Amino acid sequence: MYKLGRVLHLGSGQNLILKGERKPKIGDKVVDDKGRYVGIISDVFGPTASPYISVKTNFRKPKELINRTLYAYPFKKRGRR
Repeated sequence: MYKLGRVLHLGSGQNLILKGERKPKIGDKVVDDKGRYVGIISDVFGPTASPYISVKTNFRKPKELINRTLYAYPFKKRGRR
């Protein structure tokens, strides 16, 4: 688990916009500070030193997450069986 960044505001379609501390990978799972699932990273844009991150969420009240720090788990791709 790694620190993703702070939520700035809600974007279109109930996506959360974060100011990231490092470049994450699209598809990583996002959780809040209590470990509750928030969504997945859907887009990364802006400068590479401090990118902006769009998180697609199904959280019931996404406005509660504004100004909170979110964390991410790396997405593990399943291998061939």
